[in-house]
Amino acid sequence: MDHILDLVLWTYPSWSHALVRLALGVVFVAHGSQKVFGWFGGPGLKATIQMFQQYMKVPPPATVTAALIELLGGLAMLLGLLARPAALGLIVVMLVAIVKVHGRHGFFINFSGTPGKGHGFEFNFVLIAMALSILLGGAGAFSIDRVLWLGRQ
Repeated sequence: MDHILDLVLWTYPSWSHALVRLALGVVFVAHGSQKVFGWFGGPGLKATIQMFQQYMKVPPPATVTAALIELLGGLAMLLGLLARPAALGLIVVMLVAIVKVHGRHGFFINFSGTPGKGHGFEFNFVLIAMALSILLGGAGAFSIDRVLWLGRQ
């Protein structure tokens, strides 16, 4: 059991991991809040469920799970609490987004606004890389994970 806790909580006390973690947290709290609460111009949970069902054939329980992973995973990143499991969840959500939506549009974001062409997976790729950094190296400095791990020593 101690070994598992070490795998989850141990982290390099680095500022760079903390910075990546915080940026990732801001992005996912914002996007999760759009999907769950309708904040920041988002559709809210009911409309998100309808949209995911209609356009991507994603069942409601999977939509709710993805939206909560974004929101709670982002919050976990901001706090640095259980950052590794949260990073894994965020990676899975982004991989599904690539497969279901963005992959068919290529790599690049559609900055030109070409009608009928969605955004590629460029943004998802960067978010996955950021989350992978946290999964491998931990939450970094000023994280609850680090405090909990140090308290076990």
